[in-house]
Amino acid sequence: MSFHSTPPPQTPAPTLPSYSARDLTEGADQAHIVLDGQTYTLRITRAGKLILTK
Repeated sequence: MSFHSTPPPQTPAPTLPSYSARDLTEGADQAHIVLDGQTYTLRITRAGKLILTK
């Protein structure tokens, strides 16, 4: 005989903010993002990948 306990109720995952990289770059292929005084460059490559550099 096996006993099964009721699984704990699951809380929904929080919804994260979502941003379009195309909107951030305003149609270009690069944008600057500032965090705590540090400037980073977000770049969209020709292959459609994202690169974030300091």
